Amino acid sequence: MMKKESFRRILIRVFWCSLIFTLGFSWIYIRYAVPDKLNLVVNEEEVFHFSLPPGITFESDSEEVILKNSSDIPDGMIRIDRPDSVSMCGKNEGSYLVGMKFLGLILMKEIQVDVVDSSCAIPCGTPVGIYLSSKGVMVIGTGQVTNKTGNVVEPAYGLLKSGDYIQTINGETLEDKDALVDAVNASGGKAMILGIRRDGREIDVNMTPVLADDGHYKLGAWVRDDTQGIGTMTYVDMNGCFGALGHGISDSDTGALVDIDGGELYETQILGIEKGQTGKPGVMSGVIYYGKGTKLGDVTENTTEGIYGTVNRHFLDSLQADAIPIGFRQDIQRGRAYIRSKVSGEVRDYEIEIQKVDYGSVQKNKGLVLKVVDEDLLNLTGGIVQGMSGSPIIQDGKLIGAVTHVFINDPTRGYGIFMENMLGH
Repeated sequence: MMKKESFRRILIRVFWCSLIFTLGFSWIYIRYAVPDKLNLVVNEEEVFHFSLPPGITFESDSEEVILKNSSDIPDGMIRIDRPDSVSMCGKNEGSYLVGMKFLGLILMKEIQVDVVDSSCAIPCGTPVGIYLSSKGVMVIGTGQVTNKTGNVVEPAYGLLKSGDYIQTINGETLEDKDALVDAVNASGGKAMILGIRRDGREIDVNMTPVLADDGHYKLGAWVRDDTQGIGTMTYVDMNGCFGALGHGISDSDTGALVDIDGGELYETQILGIEKGQTGKPGVMSGVIYYGKGTKLGDVTENTTEGIYGTVNRHFLDSLQADAIPIGFRQDIQRGRAYIRSKVSGEVRDYEIEIQKVDYGSVQKNKGLVLKVVDEDLLNLTGGIVQGMSGSPIIQDGKLIGAVTHVFINDPTRGYGIFMENMLGH
């Protein structure tokens, strides 16, 4: 009798452990396999392909989003059990939720479904010079200072850290790093209150500058207040708003996304291309023409999905392409597509192969894997080079994404971002 009771307890424990494991595995799998947000064009049926574990159901509480499957179940049937594919159709524009449940009871995830009118944009592929001003003076790191007596000290150690932004000194707003240097020198070695922005929080830091052996007062911090470089314009919409790069601009030393106060776009000329090789990505080198007559637009946002802002009439007049429809992730197929680039000096479409479409990519700017197959582009650049980030990807006449990264071990291959991720930043 005791053996039977022990055996029963073991079976119960095994059952609960198996259930917990199944729920945990399903939750983790769904989190990574299914995107948080989907887009539908109003009154157009879209098909999504998911590979899901058993027991998963889709449910819509809203009559505005109709769920179907390959058997074409009538509209009134809103629960779809573990489909290999599921069709959705949005009746009216708006944002709705579709739930994913385990055994029809436990909510595993809610998907935001945005129903939009059909939208278009002009794919560009044009290199632009980018200048960004940081919001405050960015601290790159701390360093040692040799003081007047010959001793080596590090006054900022433990007080400032990489990624901090110095916004004020003694309550006075800083315009740039030159203003910081002037304020520190004018302190005469007296204690100062630095207004710091750190991880989204504002704090005050008390520091005393050190008189260095060169006769200047110093904080012992390396700082930067602007960033510049060359990237590729991805698109311009019907309102003159642009998106570029497909990824954010990060500080080269700290790796942190630059918190910008604004920026500008300028004309640029590509002077040379270093072809990519295995283990060493290639790069476009060029010159940026700063000036009133060469300005192309203003940058207002620097995000993980790209930089954004508005272009001016000078840039719009230079565009020769027409607007094309936006393609969502469910429109993308493995196989032939094109990237648009002016890397040769003229805007051209180069053939690529889309090798992978990752619906649930955790990194928003790595949803596509692509390979350059166009011989002209391979002969010119060796594949994808630095500076081509933002080159628009076009398939079946739709703007579906942009190039974002190159594979270090294979410059012919790289990642791309879904255009809907860029548009939904």
